[in-house]
Amino acid sequence: MSIDERTDTEPQQRAATGPLQAGATAMFAAAVLAALVVLAVGTEVGQEIDDSAMRTVGAGRDAQLSVLSVLGYVSIGAVALIVVGCLVVAALRGSLRLAVAAVVVIAGANVTTQLLKRVLIDRPDFELGVLNSLPSGHTTLVAASVAALALVTPRALQPVMAAGGAFAVTMVGASTVVAGWHRPSDVVAACAVTLAWTGAATLVLRHRSVPGRGLAVASLAGAAASGLALVAIGVRPLAGWAGFGEAAVVLGVLGLVVAIWMWLTSRLAG
Repeated sequence: MSIDERTDTEPQQRAATGPLQAGATAMFAAAVLAALVVLAVGTEVGQEIDDSAMRTVGAGRDAQLSVLSVLGYVSIGAVALIVVGCLVVAALRGSLRLAVAAVVVIAGANVTTQLLKRVLIDRPDFELGVLNSLPSGHTTLVAASVAALALVTPRALQPVMAAGGAFAVTMVGASTVVAGWHRPSDVVAACAVTLAWTGAATLVLRHRSVPGRGLAVASLAGAAASGLALVAIGVRPLAGWAGFGEAAVVLGVLGLVVAIWMWLTSRLAG
């Protein structure tokens, strides 16, 4: 086969693998969500690990105010503006399907999160609190908004979108943990819910898959920059230097999870 022939077949190959990748991604996300519900919520060991992880990081008064100010920007009004932005970009790209998909991801992910948190998931009493907080509503709002924006963003700008999206979701997700609003599993579950809806939406859109190497680097860079920003504003181990390792692991794992989520989302988008 000549070089020209191989080049000609690449778009068709990506078009064929796109729906398969979307379906597999949605099922993977659903499996992660189910595992979190069973292990992090439904078992005593899981609850203990999750609760302990939440308590490894904290912030002084000034840093706490900074974290809370970040979370204060997460609102229905902000999401409404993002929806309008998605509709405008989709219209400029001449794609009604992209507009519908963006709205479906935002609405579907947020409704699913509220149903899971308030109706469907019961948290067993292992003396660590019975109020279920999984998935995180704040993280879902931001993650779904980022995913919707990624769906309507042109392919050439996907690396920029990946870096910015990973930064935003890491910042908000980690801030909910630092503020004591959510456990780490709540943040991961929010990403899983959003990824499942994004996979389902792109399965219907029948997008071609996007080469992922540059997207992976951009996603990792965005998440890492967010972690450094949290440290810069004063997020510290609650146990002092003795707890540095545990706090670094918690923030590092959250950042890595968000980077993987952003990478998978970006590969489906565009």
